[in-house]
Amino acid sequence: MKAIIASDIHGSYKYTKKLDKLIEQENPEKIILLGDLLYHGARNALPNEYSTIDVTNTLNKYSNKIIAVRGNCDSEVDDMVTDFDIMADYKQIDLDGIKFFISHGHINDKYEDLFNDSYLLSGHTHIYNLEGKRLNPGSVGIPKVNKEHTCLLYEKGMFKLINLEDFSVIDEKKI
Repeated sequence: MKAIIASDIHGSYKYTKKLDKLIEQENPEKIILLGDLLYHGARNALPNEYSTIDVTNTLNKYSNKIIAVRGNCDSEVDDMVTDFDIMADYKQIDLDGIKFFISHGHINDKYEDLFNDSYLLSGHTHIYNLEGKRLNPGSVGIPKVNKEHTCLLYEKGMFKLINLEDFSVIDEKKI
């Protein structure tokens, strides 16, 4: 199975277009969105080419492939404009027989007992991480410590951290 895992788009149409190009290039079976899709958030400056309508339209093209969870900046209004559910705090999924617990990350402590036996995919920090069993794709729209706008590409037990500027691989992890 091939999947793209992305988080923290925050309404950045500039980097949603780059994510869209990667999706078209890789043609994944699943697109896993880890929250904070449209609104930039009260603590963040407006991201590049801020356009929630264009981000929504781009993501809605892939609604049949998307598995999404709610971020701390996502709301009922965002759920009304997306053609896929974004309101679950977490979901448990299986990729190639490997269990994954997916959440945005802002309330992981509340669910820690649920993901002890699986890998955790979560965003929220805007900082990518491939160490241990807690994996973070970084941020599509507003990276923090890391300067790169990133997402993860998963295929057959291998994660590749992708720089959305040029689609180069920053790091890899085999599980």
